[in-house]
Amino acid sequence: MNLTIPNWLIIFGGCGQIFTALIYPYIRHQVFDWYNDVKQLKPLNQEIAKTYGRYIQGLNFSFGLIAILLTNDLKNQTHLAIAITGLIAAYWVGKVATQIAYYPMYQIPQRLHFKIGSYFMNVLFVLFAVVYTLLLLHNLKLL
Repeated sequence: MNLTIPNWLIIFGGCGQIFTALIYPYIRHQVFDWYNDVKQLKPLNQEIAKTYGRYIQGLNFSFGLIAILLTNDLKNQTHLAIAITGLIAAYWVGKVATQIAYYPMYQIPQRLHFKIGSYFMNVLFVLFAVVYTLLLLHNLKLL
């Protein structure tokens, strides 16, 4: 089977990843009231939580830039393409799995735009997981 992943899909995914990085602070603050929850932690744990939040934001932004700027390199079947697409696929598949396993236990605020936003974000996360998994399989010459 020879499946070609179109560049526009990879670039669209990259734009989506940058969007998730840019919207992340709004979601933490407006939807989850994250900053007030973090204030209840000890000072060191507050900084650790904030640092991990920045890591997530930075990875999402960086993965987006890689997808937009190095689109062809992500599918050229080199060892580096395998490593990068494998890393990004594992990141997004892990995110989707975590979302399915743990997040349904929690309620987001019931405002309409938050509900629509949560569906939109979940569709994006699945898209990222599928695109990078397909890229990895392509790079491994399994597609």
